[in-house]
Amino acid sequence: MELAKKSSSIAVRPKRKIRKDILQENIAGWLFLSLNLIGYVIFKLVPIIISLIFSFSDWNLVSGLKGIKFVGLKNYVNLWTDVIFIKSLVNTIVFAAITVPCSVFLALILAVILNDKIFFKSLVRLGFYLPNIASMVAISVVWSILYMPTFGPINMVLRAIGIENPPGWLSSSQWALPSIIIMSVWQAVGYNAIILLAGLQSVPGSLYESADIDGAGPLSKFFKITIPMLSPTLFFVTIISIIGSFQVFTQVNVMTQGGPGTSTSVLVYYIYKSAFMYNKIGYANAIGWVLFVMVFIFTALQWKFSNKDSHIN
Repeated sequence: MELAKKSSSIAVRPKRKIRKDILQENIAGWLFLSLNLIGYVIFKLVPIIISLIFSFSDWNLVSGLKGIKFVGLKNYVNLWTDVIFIKSLVNTIVFAAITVPCSVFLALILAVILNDKIFFKSLVRLGFYLPNIASMVAISVVWSILYMPTFGPINMVLRAIGIENPPGWLSSSQWALPSIIIMSVWQAVGYNAIILLAGLQSVPGSLYESADIDGAGPLSKFFKITIPMLSPTLFFVTIISIIGSFQVFTQVNVMTQGGPGTSTSVLVYYIYKSAFMYNKIGYANAIGWVLFVMVFIFTALQWKFSNKDSHIN
């Protein structure tokens, strides 16, 4: 009996020690996470909750906190009768619908070219990536100069090749949004190409060797090997591009201020104007939540349809 009691007490002690060690590890883990968690709660989660609450209010920023009046769903209802909001929504969708496919497609072609044996590969990669790390304000100023209708380099080249009446670009309500789209695609291609290039370099070379033995051509290898093996990277690049395209702001603010008229007004720029020009904080927050729902829906749809053919699972 005594031996049995001693053996049971010996067995209990290690269990208690293991539980104590696990508890200490958990406490240490939470302590390491606490700073980041506290920062996330204070600077992200709390502002998100406050933004949602304010979206149901009518608050003029000048009136202070005492001027907050809750109006329920009035802001969300008024959005759909606001001509500027509707125009900004359409412009945002058009911008995303053109920018994302063009930037991803051009980046894919560029990544395939860069993946081959070319001279000064590292230097060429750096050159294509530089627009992504440069200040968007600086890029927008440079492109504004390029787009100048009279003395801009682009129109001077067009006149030199025989086009007598080149577009007005940023001064034209017809060409202003396409001008921003062209600049945004140029700026995004380099980053997307570098990400896709990293994905291409992880594709096993044995697959291409087997395809060569079977007599497959370049197009067959591209569509039957490169694209399927690159699908997770393409999915990532597409999602990032969609989110970024719905958040376009700087180039609009610097180059056109939403004009001429409302031809380049986008949702984020209209949020900025509503909040800090018109002092309509509640209305601006309502627009922000509509934008959030849109991004969430497009991202979810992209995730659903991409998962069917990709190697993410």
